[in-house]
Amino acid sequence: MRALFEKLIEDEAELDWFLENVVTEEWHFEHDAGRPLADMLPERKALFPDYADLIDAYATRFLETVPGPVPGTADLIERLAERRIPLFAITNFGAEFWDMFRPTQPVLAHFGDIVVSGIEKLAKPDPAIFKLAAQRFDCVPQDMLLIDDNAANIAAASALDWHVHHFHHAEGLERDLASRGLI
Repeated sequence: MRALFEKLIEDEAELDWFLENVVTEEWHFEHDAGRPLADMLPERKALFPDYADLIDAYATRFLETVPGPVPGTADLIERLAERRIPLFAITNFGAEFWDMFRPTQPVLAHFGDIVVSGIEKLAKPDPAIFKLAAQRFDCVPQDMLLIDDNAANIAAASALDWHVHHFHHAEGLERDLASRGLI
């Protein structure tokens, strides 16, 4: 969120307060879990009327909150696709935001299916989203590798017998994929 709101709030202390109290990660997660913006925005603006324009910016300028691809990851996806490794994804993403974001990432065309939390109304680390994904991808957990930067998501998938990689940077992922014979 900071990437957008630091453009709109000059005072650092106010920016920190805003991100801790108004447009918070917890509030954003509600959209990731399937709550519609049409419900969320008016409710939040009623709580924080002085920040109504900034709350609207969350919805209209959401793409500016996404810092961009992690260096090296698109190359790894391309390499896996070239080897015809089946690629799937599970993402915590609000349904309305996914519709805006998906067209900006052509590399996602390599994925056979993408489970989007906001559409399914299930979000990681809820085990139900991993079970849904395994069913949709027509794979058993023992045959899949979850790559995620969130420790709670890694723990949830691991508990369901998925192979896991706790992502920190592309170089570490590349080494792990090589050790598994995938690239």
